[in-house]
Amino acid sequence: MMPNTKQAVPGKPAVLLSGIAGFIGFHFARRLMAEGHRVIGIDNVNDYYDVELKYARLRQLGFSEADTDQLRLKAEAKLEMANLVFYKADLQDREQIAEIFTNEKPQLVVHLAAQAGVRYSLENPWAYMDSNILGFMNILENCRRHPVRHLVYASSSSVYGGNQTQPFSVRHNVDHPLSLYAASKKANELMAHSYSHLFRIPTTGLRFFTVYGPWGRPDMALFIFTKKIMSGEAIEVYNFGNMKRDFTYIDDIVEGVWRVMNRIPESDPDWDGRNPDPASAAAPYRLFNIGNHRPVDLLHFIGLIEKKLGREAKKILLPLQPGDVKETCADIEDLHRHVGFAPTIPVETGVARFVEWYTAYYGK
Repeated sequence: MMPNTKQAVPGKPAVLLSGIAGFIGFHFARRLMAEGHRVIGIDNVNDYYDVELKYARLRQLGFSEADTDQLRLKAEAKLEMANLVFYKADLQDREQIAEIFTNEKPQLVVHLAAQAGVRYSLENPWAYMDSNILGFMNILENCRRHPVRHLVYASSSSVYGGNQTQPFSVRHNVDHPLSLYAASKKANELMAHSYSHLFRIPTTGLRFFTVYGPWGRPDMALFIFTKKIMSGEAIEVYNFGNMKRDFTYIDDIVEGVWRVMNRIPESDPDWDGRNPDPASAAAPYRLFNIGNHRPVDLLHFIGLIEKKLGREAKKILLPLQPGDVKETCADIEDLHRHVGFAPTIPVETGVARFVEWYTAYYGK
């Protein structure tokens, strides 16, 4: 892919995008730049997974190898191109984030940075407090002190937790998270509502369902399975393969985020405090699922990888892990009604595209 170095379009709102070196953030940055927005990217490029993959994503956005070499040497840094400025920064650094808002004056904020991963939250819970709670608080406070048109932030399908009613609806109760990661995402939704109510900041939370695709995260199942099958290693299959996931291709996620970002929520005049709807409010606040609405059997998913690679996987069947759920399926009726969009890319197409990218990037 050629770097996107065209100028931002005058009059287009500047967008602050946190997590720009991450999987979804990188793809969304490309969309913003293609649409002519000036992008203010923030990422601390931490080592939760391979930092070289994160730097490679930044180079795809147009930065040079010398630029990313410079980033490796500094805890804090700034790089700038025609339509993109990148800050290497920690979201919980109050002074630095406030300075970025003051200097850059973003009109829209898309907050995708987070400590991800259900299983990792069992090993390192404090990382979730630092990034997902303190970091999000910092974003909210700066949206308050430097008023923005709209704050869009990433939530997760994991908030549904112990709820077993399928498909998952934004109107369902989500008071029973099964992991600290899920609890931190539910906390984000509550924090956003309080700021929408108190300070009239329009906020929209997006519950993503198992995002996958090229340039994906190495801790996700598709990446792990592909890598191990190619190298002849056995893959671990939890709940003995009896699992379903609403796998959602990255291009569908980007389209959904794009449409939501451009549809600023307003107070719901029909909201009733005696029968409260969790997905809207008397404040300018909304919640949406973004999922494929087509749950896929895990063993079928693995079979698609095997077919594309032309190799059979060696499987180690294991019980369900703590914090995992057996099945996810997104009810996307509200998303479709609100922005006229529903994901369309089938898992067969998405898995094939990922494997093609993986083999090209890492070598056959």
